[in-house]
Amino acid sequence: MGFFTKDIQTFDDLFVHTLRDIYYAENQIVKALPTMISKATDSSLKQGFETHLGETKNQIKRLEQVFKMHGVEVSAVNCPAIDGILKEANEVAGEVADKQVLDAALIAAAQAVEHYEITRYGTLVAWAKQLGRNDCASVLQQNLDEEQATDTKLNSLATRGVNRKAA
Repeated sequence: MGFFTKDIQTFDDLFVHTLRDIYYAENQIVKALPTMISKATDSSLKQGFETHLGETKNQIKRLEQVFKMHGVEVSAVNCPAIDGILKEANEVAGEVADKQVLDAALIAAAQAVEHYEITRYGTLVAWAKQLGRNDCASVLQQNLDEEQATDTKLNSLATRGVNRKAA
């Protein structure tokens, strides 16, 4: 079910749909991160992925809290966007033999995931406020802040060494 479906009639419907979209995405990310952890060879990258796996599990709990606060059932809708990003990441990582290049590819894939999440959380925070749900917005903001911090850390890892080693 995408944004242009008859099931979305109101702004609140759109908010809930997007909440379910990111809930699906976060659950898929939890499934994908162990593979990324196992493939990473840079110790800082591996540690960063392990840390983010724990954060992602907490983000899922926060999303469940928002569902309850908003009075809707906790459920997910398929998110072809995150499925595509994760599929591409897996395919690219599977093709790279040089471990240093693989680490650079893993960072790029992880940043694509982070940017998707940042987009969704930023939208959800704005929409929650518009709906008068500042309580939901503050919980969602915590997830957004973590995603932005992870993106910054990934960028720093890439620019301060991983990309140089890969080159």
